[in-house]
Amino acid sequence: MLTYARSTTAAAVDGLTLAELDHLHDAQSNSIGALLAHIIAVERAYQVMTFENRLLSPEENREWSIALQLGDEGRRALRDRSLDDYLDELKSVRERTLERLAARDDAWLEQSVSVAPAVNAHWAWFHVAEDEINHRGQIRWLRARLPGRRAGNQST
Repeated sequence: MLTYARSTTAAAVDGLTLAELDHLHDAQSNSIGALLAHIIAVERAYQVMTFENRLLSPEENREWSIALQLGDEGRRALRDRSLDDYLDELKSVRERTLERLAARDDAWLEQSVSVAPAVNAHWAWFHVAEDEINHRGQIRWLRARLPGRRAGNQST
């Protein structure tokens, strides 16, 4: 499911320009680029929590908090990155996830996450997939409304 979700996210942003990635539909919307940065940051955070059994370090918090939280600060800061930059980072973070998951068994999935004992690793990685799928839906909605784009002119 993680692999499928990522392939459909990549298809949803195929061919977007820097201006399209940074476009804000309105004052409350996140840009498509910000949503991609968020998908990356969520996956990184869950890698730390589940594979490294720890909370984010102060440095990681500083580096990823804007993308994790989005909002006004995200609208200001998460800009000026090319599609290739986002796609490279999406690929890199997912390769690390799949490599780390392959080194674990099904019993590991049922173990509580030590820094969030109310959830297990299975739920944590379901949430990563769910979060990406949710934001991919937002990306598709935003893409269909980009200035100069016709609604039918988007990847599925």
